[in-house]
Amino acid sequence: MDAAIGKKLILLNQQFYQTFAKPFSATRQQIQPGVRKVIHSIPPHSRILDLGCGNGVLWQRLFEDGYRGDYLGLDFSQELLQQATTAASQTPMYSSEAPQPRFFQADLTENGWQSLAQPPGYDYVLAFAVLHHLPGAQTVIQVLEQTRLLLAPGGKLIFSVWQFLNSPRLRQRIQDWSEIGVSGSQVEPGDYLLDWRQGGRGLRYVHHFNPDELEHLASRCGFRCGEEFLSDGKGANLSLYQVWRLDNVIV
Repeated sequence: MDAAIGKKLILLNQQFYQTFAKPFSATRQQIQPGVRKVIHSIPPHSRILDLGCGNGVLWQRLFEDGYRGDYLGLDFSQELLQQATTAASQTPMYSSEAPQPRFFQADLTENGWQSLAQPPGYDYVLAFAVLHHLPGAQTVIQVLEQTRLLLAPGGKLIFSVWQFLNSPRLRQRIQDWSEIGVSGSQVEPGDYLLDWRQGGRGLRYVHHFNPDELEHLASRCGFRCGEEFLSDGKGANLSLYQVWRLDNVIV
């Protein structure tokens, strides 16, 4: 993908999440079933890096379930981060028994975001509904390679990617690239423009990943895929979840 097109798509998504932060957050007051499934096995004192932490509802659920570890959430939406910080400060029963969660603004598409996550050695990096908003395979590879360096030996990357093509209703939200002055030849296979219809009309860039594509990315970036399953939505098939472990050899 041309760098100028990639930047345009990044700015499109940033504008979306700034403009629609409140209505978007209102639809994200509960974690998804697939997220509940994977966080159930996270030990209570693990170090967690949460990429695209949004309004902090994931940390809230972890804490309610007994999590008391070192948690860092990164997101580029200042509005969503403010909601996360406020909610964490008002959490009932919060005490000195656990480290206070940290929430920082960061753009994963820009070099240097990983400096906020120092020192490395995270037991888990979580990236739910994040990778599909990163335009261009090279951008995704860059983020995955940086993530790999932040994990502890034996650490895991757990993520989900949106499988919106499994829903006839969501397919109807696919828009023509001409709406943002881009042609289909300028984007990559699997790239889509989707509209948003709550609190006004907005547009978002989304990439639809398939399992073969993710397998290639895992190998390319020094991971090996473990558990994989579909979840979320009425048909329990709107998100693909994968658990990646560090591999000894980068292919």
